[in-house]
Amino acid sequence: MTHFPPSETGINDLTRRIDDKVAEIAPHLVALRRDIHAHPEIGFETQRTADLVAHELRQMGLEVTTGIGRTGVIAEITGALPGPCLILRADMDALPIEERTDLPFASQIQGAMHACGHDIHTSALLGAAYVLRDLTQELAGRVRLVFQPAEETVESGAAAMIADGAAEGADMAIAFHNQPELPAGELRLIHGASTASSDEFCVTVLGSSGHAARPHLALDPIVACAHIITQLQTIVSRRMDPADPMVLTIGQIAGGFTENIIPDSCSFKGTIRCRSAQTRDMAEERFRQICTDTARALGVRAEVTYLRGAPALQNDKTLVDRALTSLSAHFGTAPHTQTGTDFGAEDFSYFSERLPALQFHVGSGQPGRDDRLHNSDYQPDESAITLSARALSRLAADFLSPAR
Repeated sequence: MTHFPPSETGINDLTRRIDDKVAEIAPHLVALRRDIHAHPEIGFETQRTADLVAHELRQMGLEVTTGIGRTGVIAEITGALPGPCLILRADMDALPIEERTDLPFASQIQGAMHACGHDIHTSALLGAAYVLRDLTQELAGRVRLVFQPAEETVESGAAAMIADGAAEGADMAIAFHNQPELPAGELRLIHGASTASSDEFCVTVLGSSGHAARPHLALDPIVACAHIITQLQTIVSRRMDPADPMVLTIGQIAGGFTENIIPDSCSFKGTIRCRSAQTRDMAEERFRQICTDTARALGVRAEVTYLRGAPALQNDKTLVDRALTSLSAHFGTAPHTQTGTDFGAEDFSYFSERLPALQFHVGSGQPGRDDRLHNSDYQPDESAITLSARALSRLAADFLSPAR
């Protein structure tokens, strides 16, 4: 990606200072990433990674708070002038996947791998911290560095850190994610929802067992489940606005233990994903209604367990517009912009529920490869580390500029 050539203007002097500092520390950031990659930790068990992060931050002369949200780390960089507080957040946890890359720094932990690039996120935010520490005279406000555990687990590390005060006093928040479908060197901004909410359900239909030859003397929960599952699809096709889509997926169904007995119960599990709070509420209401009413009509009973996960991550329009101006100025070309279409989940959304927030995407696709996140052979381009550090640094400098 191109950027403005060095000049004596204020904007381009800032560009040069950020880029020069990132270039200087780039080998160290890559080494940090490879160390983290070789020692992946899952969920809240990110103690080694948190210790490494805390050590780096203390080496910068920053005051560090550990144990936030169990194993999260926070540090702040205070500008020369008063102003708002901007959160920069990176996730630190890995996935329960056996690595298949054969890289020299491949995972040394059986059954664990950084297959989502959180090792890149952590090292990139450390890189931004090194830059912003040297830019305090140009900052009006505070940068709060948030290193989060447990983004990949049902129990959210973001929610845990927020419960421990990570968002208190903050005015806005920025996160980022590497994307292998984007070529290395490219950036992307998303208008509106960047991800979807992710809610889980389990429905158990209770009937009455009997002989397969005498179904009239039983209450068949398998047939009832089939009717319920079919009816649930009408939530998407007949109850929701096509312009505000949702996805309902049944991922598991279980019932019975042999071929000639109607069982007492049958159950199914799945997820519902929505891109707006209104659709999410309506989906849950209709889901419960269809399960209970269809079961009742067939003479059986449905027990519904419905667990809400992370909400949709909503990108604040003002922050997206400001980020477009900032990143275009720094790199000399505008990032890609698009309306979100992803139905994956991201628990940075808990921050976006509380304050204006933005998540941008960083290209990590290597030439000649067709990588995907959460894959045992995922090999992101390490240039995503320095690109992320440069983008984070420039966004923070512009969002906290005295002349903003």
